[in-house]
Amino acid sequence: MSQDHDHHHCGHDHGPRHIYIYSPSGAVRDKAAFRRGIKRLQAMGHEVEVDQDALASHTRFAGDDATRLAAIHRAAASGADVALISRGGYGITRILPGIKYKALAKAVERGTQFVGVSDFTALQLALLARTGATTWAGPALVGDLGVEGEPDDIMLACLDDLFTGHGEGSGWRMHAEKPLADGRPAVRDIYVKKACLWGGNLAVLCSLVGTPYLPQIEGGVLFLEDVGEHPYRIERLLTQLLHAGVLSRQKAVVLGQFNGYQLAAHDKGFKLQSVVDWLRTQIKAPVLSNLPFGHVPTKVLLPVGAEVSLSVEGRDALIYWGHAH
Repeated sequence: MSQDHDHHHCGHDHGPRHIYIYSPSGAVRDKAAFRRGIKRLQAMGHEVEVDQDALASHTRFAGDDATRLAAIHRAAASGADVALISRGGYGITRILPGIKYKALAKAVERGTQFVGVSDFTALQLALLARTGATTWAGPALVGDLGVEGEPDDIMLACLDDLFTGHGEGSGWRMHAEKPLADGRPAVRDIYVKKACLWGGNLAVLCSLVGTPYLPQIEGGVLFLEDVGEHPYRIERLLTQLLHAGVLSRQKAVVLGQFNGYQLAAHDKGFKLQSVVDWLRTQIKAPVLSNLPFGHVPTKVLLPVGAEVSLSVEGRDALIYWGHAH
């Protein structure tokens, strides 16, 4: 899925990384997975620094709002190569007004890569809207590195690319789809140059519409994923982006993984593909499928806010950002 993994033999020429683990969202309940994730990073040779409140708990949150804000600002001040969230959940949208965006942008300039998924979308998009700084959509400690057994090898390879500065892009195979009603292929061959890559969790992104924390991206490549949302709810969230004018301004919409839902008898054939088919009738931009990203083990790392190119040939798609660095 990720391209050019033959460069991994030179993967460790940058030496071990300083990784800062913090909890900006939900409380960590699975302490064993938390410890496994840290041990795994240490076994890879990295220096892991754990935030003082990484295991704090206040109702469902990893500490109260002030505690989590302080943790985000400590991560920014840590000088770490990578600031990795322990887990997602919920908790960032309510503290967006208190985040010192300039401090985070300065940390990014100094070389700290912020990595996360799910609820972390809120921080990534707010930071992009406020400062233009690039962060990474990618794994979380507990759910991805703390699994029992081996973590996904593609996710690990992409993480290694980030650690070593070798990541240049991600290629994947889209679903085989029936042609459109007029006989045209569901996705035509395309090449998009110099577009801003942005997006993340669909529900979190929609919660930012109409706020100062949603970046106003013209001609972007928007990627979306979600978990535990029934197809009709996914469609309802997409209609919000459609009616708000967000979708018509993009050069492409890339759908990641949508999982963790159950169809009901009432649906009578209305499924996720129904939503994709409908979306293609609503916007001119191509709608691509099956990006390996979301609440699934196999996830690539994507630079949110970076300039990318996107190519599609048949079912093969590639998002490339190697020229951006």
